[in-house]
Amino acid sequence: MVEELLNKKIKLKNLGKMKNFSVLMILVLLSLFLTLATDNFLTQKNLFSVMRAFSYIAIIAVGQCFVIISAGVDLSVGSIFGFTGLLTAFFIQKIGFNPAVSILIGLAAGTAFGMANGFLITLLRIPPFIATLGMLSVARGLAYALTTGYPIRTPSGFNTIGQGYLWIIPLPVVYMVLIVVIFSFLLERTVFGRRVFAVGGNEEAAEISGIEVNKIKVVIYSLCGFLSAMSGIITTSRLGVAQSTSGTGYELDVIAAVIIGGASLSGGKGTVVGAMLGAAIMGVLRNGLILLNVSPYWQQTVIGIVILIAIAGDQASKRKTK
Repeated sequence: MVEELLNKKIKLKNLGKMKNFSVLMILVLLSLFLTLATDNFLTQKNLFSVMRAFSYIAIIAVGQCFVIISAGVDLSVGSIFGFTGLLTAFFIQKIGFNPAVSILIGLAAGTAFGMANGFLITLLRIPPFIATLGMLSVARGLAYALTTGYPIRTPSGFNTIGQGYLWIIPLPVVYMVLIVVIFSFLLERTVFGRRVFAVGGNEEAAEISGIEVNKIKVVIYSLCGFLSAMSGIITTSRLGVAQSTSGTGYELDVIAAVIIGGASLSGGKGTVVGAMLGAAIMGVLRNGLILLNVSPYWQQTVIGIVILIAIAGDQASKRKTK
């Protein structure tokens, strides 16, 4: 049974590499079109601006990728993103804590939300969609209650985290690349990663093989909460202000990025690099619509169509494998 699961994982890994190449080609073609159709796309300023903009989504998408590979979904990532950024700013400005300590509190809070999702799903057997939808409301409600809706400005020392540069590269882009490298290794080169694929591919078979399925799920959702918090804190430092509405609707963009990147909603398939490339496509598309002077009212429609196409493609691929 274990050998069968490992062989399936190797096949999925090779399929994932092919899918990553396909997604990369889509990104290249989209970029080529925008280069020819606009004057400002292929400029250093615009490219780094786009990379910084989608890096926040990409960081969360890495965590969501683990969740979706395990055949789950986390709808609370946007609210965790907003609450943890706000909580960090609150402890810095209102309580007077050191920024480093406040960041640790924010990361711990995000991890705790993710862990709570994991326990609701594994111990109470609540479906992931329902459990994380409830946590979405809890985290967003706490964000409003913490400040009664008023924004909190953050000090310049803290803001360097999101506003600084490594040479000419914005720091959020550096964080994104490091996270993608670390979590790609975790998913593809460790026992934990193999078990994540096994749980998503066939949960019952994984359990029979001796894998502690519930433990794996709790860790996965905890990682997703942690990365959502990290992205929220980085974004807060970039903007220099924390708002209770921050991250609203991000869960849809994050899930879309993971699916566009080659993961399957049925579980057992996906890569961290693919999730980043999916986020890049979403970011480039948004930037391209702005450069092409497409009305903001139509931009959301176009993004929605792209999401539907990605999900339809996932379902079509799923039927072919049956």
